[in-house]
Amino acid sequence: MLLGALVGAGWPEAALQRVVADLGVPVRVTATRAERRGVPAVRVEVVEDDPAHERLYPQLAAILDGCRVAAPLRARAASVLRRLAEVESQVHDVPVERVHLHELGGLDTLVDVVGVLAGVEALGLDRVVASPVNIGRGWVRIRHGLVPVPAPATQALIEGMPVYAGEVEGEWLTPTGAALLQTVVTAWGPLPPMRIEQIGAGAGRDDPERANVLRLFVGEALDADGPQTAGAGIFGDASRTERLVMLETSIDDMNPQLYPYVTARLIDAGALDVTTLPAVMKKGRPGHLLRVLASPERVPELTGIMIAETTTLGVRAYEVTRLAVTRRIVDVETEYGTVPVKVARDGAGVLNVAPEFEACRALAERRGVPVKHVIAAAQRAAGTSSAPRSPERSAGGTRST
Repeated sequence: MLLGALVGAGWPEAALQRVVADLGVPVRVTATRAERRGVPAVRVEVVEDDPAHERLYPQLAAILDGCRVAAPLRARAASVLRRLAEVESQVHDVPVERVHLHELGGLDTLVDVVGVLAGVEALGLDRVVASPVNIGRGWVRIRHGLVPVPAPATQALIEGMPVYAGEVEGEWLTPTGAALLQTVVTAWGPLPPMRIEQIGAGAGRDDPERANVLRLFVGEALDADGPQTAGAGIFGDASRTERLVMLETSIDDMNPQLYPYVTARLIDAGALDVTTLPAVMKKGRPGHLLRVLASPERVPELTGIMIAETTTLGVRAYEVTRLAVTRRIVDVETEYGTVPVKVARDGAGVLNVAPEFEACRALAERRGVPVKHVIAAAQRAAGTSSAPRSPERSAGGTRST
């Protein structure tokens, strides 16, 4: 349903198919128009070539690790997959290495996780607001037998999530859906004030009395006075002001080899930026200042990671204001392949063009050319004084769903 809503809201089906191709798994993915109680929607289905083949978590993790999906997206997907496996391990009391992610041998889980994260990134949804989730009611049959809704794994994944039972019996939230919502949602509540640009609806398999759809509203967020365009004196009319939180801690007794790992964990958990700066500590000892920029909703989780994964005894937090230029991502065609390019603009035009490095590196490795050649080709294709050559999608203006 999440994939269907993303496609319905403007993520091209061809882009979804490219993600599946990059995964390199033996499945066929279809996106078809459907109706649920008169509501138009997109129904995405994953069909495996060998549905009887059930895979263990380590096998799925190895598929993800060895695929052609861009490294940052691959890392985020690996984090979600690991979380699912850990929950299944805990609730069923089996080692993580022996966990099965069921349904279509687990490959549909892989497609769902990577596809949804790719779609959210492609549509530039830097803020996702979700309403309380209908988890269903009654009983559901799983591999271990007949259990009450929510199933044990789903129950473990909805902690902290606003939910309700609804009036229709059945399982309306799966573990994969719960894990993805916990990953991409930045706030819970009613539809915020926004200027809507696209609406997509994803259709569920069943068609009960109540329309079984998940709707996605995409647009520019508004504050009480209208569009968020404060800071125009610095960046022009296409900028916005954001209220964020800076988390920081000073460390002088940690193995430097840990910093890249800590940085990756923080980014996977939703940090907007992570910086490690050399510093001179008390008594002249060399150390580092770890700084993490985050939205207020992410502060508790990120603070927990900083305390758990470093040797710090405390984290400072203070509010900051960020004046941000509106950025959009466009796909440009080069002689080496398609490259996503981030384009920053103000009222006067293009300020900066930045090809996504991981995509350029992947193409360079595939074609056997220097990565700087791919970057230069992408910059030429995007241009610095003309409009983008492919449809734009927001990657920076505050987006809400």
